[in-house]
Amino acid sequence: MQSATLEFEPLRLPADVQRLRSEVRDFIQSEIAAGSFNPDIPTEDWDVHKAFAKKVASRGWIGLTWPRQYGGQERSFLDRFVVNEEMLAANAPTSVYFTADRQSGPTLIKYASERTKSEVLPKIIVGEACFCIGMSEPDSGSDLFAAKCKATRAPGGWKINGSKTWTTNAHHADYMIGLFRTSPPTTENRRHGLTSFLVDMKTPGITCNLIHQMSGIRDFNEVVFDDAFIPDERLIGEVDGAWKQATTELAYERSGPERFLETFAALRKLVELAGDRPDPRLADSIGRLVAELHSLRRMSVSIAGMLEAGREPVSEAAIVKDLGTLWEQELPQRVRHAAAFVSRDTALYDDFEHVLQFTARIAPKLTIQGGTTEILRGVIARGLGLR
Repeated sequence: MQSATLEFEPLRLPADVQRLRSEVRDFIQSEIAAGSFNPDIPTEDWDVHKAFAKKVASRGWIGLTWPRQYGGQERSFLDRFVVNEEMLAANAPTSVYFTADRQSGPTLIKYASERTKSEVLPKIIVGEACFCIGMSEPDSGSDLFAAKCKATRAPGGWKINGSKTWTTNAHHADYMIGLFRTSPPTTENRRHGLTSFLVDMKTPGITCNLIHQMSGIRDFNEVVFDDAFIPDERLIGEVDGAWKQATTELAYERSGPERFLETFAALRKLVELAGDRPDPRLADSIGRLVAELHSLRRMSVSIAGMLEAGREPVSEAAIVKDLGTLWEQELPQRVRHAAAFVSRDTALYDDFEHVLQFTARIAPKLTIQGGTTEILRGVIARGLGLR
């Protein structure tokens, strides 16, 4: 058994990155003032998301870290971190481009053919291509190596049959990067036999069934494939060897500020409610929550630094996702307890209560996104050489 260690190197954001943060904040505040979106409750209006993506693209903030030859800015992962952190903290409508910018585009840049890159990447850069992720399945959840959705050889390509589930925004997406079973796993390697494809979501034989949630938001889907044909040129990477690139993709997915900021609006509204002279017990509660958030954020910034250095911090990313999800899931209830020390006879409290109820309803789903707790802890154990 090989032992290993986990590393979270301390990292301070440089001055030029903080200047970018100020620029993003000014942009967001101007959009809120113009009524483009509500920072307290995320909108499902897809036209709002599409219009916002165009504005973000015009500022060069999509594909920020990508090579210039693919339309990127060749800026750092720290730059990308602050742009996303500000967008997430404000509940900005980023759904059109967020997944493509974070992981789908970088995966294509690394593994797709030049023909696919030249066709698809420019659409992402201008905010016109929405991606979803086809990994989780009904019988295996986040255990990617147990995937059964099958791609079989056909003249000129592959035919896909089976289903994916918990697929965020598949009903809006133009493309999916999906992980499919092309060969059985071997006795020695259960990771063998998985292949990634770029799937055009308008392909005949693909059906998206919305999964209802108690928050009222409808972003999860079951995606069913019935003899959906995928041409050979949509292969990403090597046949039967996608496990490595899928693992790399998940390092991007699991480490960002989206893993602890989805219910952040509840804490922001509590601070507004507390005012300048909060009850000492309320101040204590807010102080604890902010300190915990700061720790998660420092870990996430550290991973952004590792990605900038070309490393693949898979285990560290899984820790951020695991701890961050637990924290953001518990946050609405802890905010509820802290609010026991404020007056309820104000309009500000009614506004706070509205946001708190919404964040409490979305909290249960957060463990599904980016891998369940059990899967993440398996990843961490494997990284430590414990399994």
